[in-house]
Amino acid sequence: MAAFSHSQSTPLSITAKEDLPTAELWKPFNLQLESSGGVGAHHWRVIAGSLPRNLELNDLGQLSGTPEETGPFEFTAMVRDNDNPPNRINKKLVLTVATPLTAVWERKARVSGNRIDGSIKVSNRTGRDFDLTVIVLAVNDIGRATAIGYQHFPLKQNTRDIEIPFGDTLSPGNYAVNVDVVGEEPVSNRVFRARLVTGKEQVTQGP
Repeated sequence: MAAFSHSQSTPLSITAKEDLPTAELWKPFNLQLESSGGVGAHHWRVIAGSLPRNLELNDLGQLSGTPEETGPFEFTAMVRDNDNPPNRINKKLVLTVATPLTAVWERKARVSGNRIDGSIKVSNRTGRDFDLTVIVLAVNDIGRATAIGYQHFPLKQNTRDIEIPFGDTLSPGNYAVNVDVVGEEPVSNRVFRARLVTGKEQVTQGP
């Protein structure tokens, strides 16, 4: 429950930080917003902006639910106390629902002899499983694409930093490496994407 004081000399304030802890898509979220001062119990409500769909702020300052949208959500919370007339204070807060699918370089694509090799790390930051497809293409100066990596497997919910290697031999030339990651979530029929691209990598040795 939100903290409060019976001392009328203590000003009412919202002590919650402006940037709230990050929530994740389709995962239960529960956060008690904190306030202090004023007279008697504190009562909360949202007076401007919006929360992610399926998330609510109750009278006691508890922000809870299972988010169904991603992105940053800015809203203004108001707290009033039980003084007569009541004291009121507002504060702008930001709740971010994390990017569902992320991909980062673990070993950025590099030339080794007549090969280009590398690996990425992929994360599913949601409460549902994805049907994941990873395609890695080496594209030469004339736009010809050669597949140097392919993976297709279930990426379980709340999976962090699973490593996916790729690599193959290539003919001499300059190549940009494109990594496309696609996560399909069957319940909602939503598709999430992540992409990584390198600059030109030069293969000088023949296969």
